[in-house]
Amino acid sequence: MQPIMMTPPQVITTKDLLYLKDALSWQLLAMKKCAHFAQESTDPQVKQVIDQTGQMHQRHYNMLLRHLQTNNVQGMAGISQSLQGQQQTQQSGQQPQPAQ
Repeated sequence: MQPIMMTPPQVITTKDLLYLKDALSWQLLAMKKCAHFAQESTDPQVKQVIDQTGQMHQRHYNMLLRHLQTNNVQGMAGISQSLQGQQQTQQSGQQPQPAQ
């Protein structure tokens, strides 16, 4: 059994990205279905429950999206700085230092 990761990785693998894309798609689809069925419902109580469920899926979608945007901006900034450092090192003829 692998230990629990306390901090997210700096890079998202292709497989992780596909899982996240699927999760976003599932949340969006659930949100759209809830909107459709709430509109079709004639019972106000049923309509309210479906609306609340759709709002929950929208919150989950937005949360995933926020995490991806925040981590991506921070991660890309780090990669950009690292690449600039490597280019400067190569231009000066020095050996590149390992990333920390």
